[in-house]
Amino acid sequence: MHRTLIVARMDAGDAEAVAKIFADSDSTDLPRMIGVTRRTLFRFHDLYFHLVEADQDIADPLYKARGSELYKDINTRLGEHISPYDPGWKEPKDAMAVPFYAWTPAEGPQIQVDGGDK
Repeated sequence: MHRTLIVARMDAGDAEAVAKIFADSDSTDLPRMIGVTRRTLFRFHDLYFHLVEADQDIADPLYKARGSELYKDINTRLGEHISPYDPGWKEPKDAMAVPFYAWTPAEGPQIQVDGGDK
C-alpha cells in the first residue's frame, strides 16, 4: 500500500463543494488512470488534507494524467476552492507531505528522516 498526503488551504465552508467535485471525478476513469484505490478528504480549520491510497506510488501516473481532459477538469474546478499551502507551489509534488515515521506490528518503527522541508 502506498499513501500520498496532499496539504492545501480550503475554506471549511467549501468542503461539500470539494466533495462533490471528487465524487464527479471519481465516477470517471481518472482514478484508475492514476492507480488510486482509495481517497479520503479531511479538513481542519482552513486546511485541506487529501489522502490518496494506491497499490504503488502515484507520482508517475499522476504526471502522465495531467495532460488529460479529466485531470484538467477537476484541477480547474478545485482551483475555485483549494489554494496552495506553500506560496512557492509550482506543481503537485509541492503539496505532498513527506512521511518521517511509520509503525506497523509486523515492521515496527520506521524512521524516515530525509532532512528536507518537503
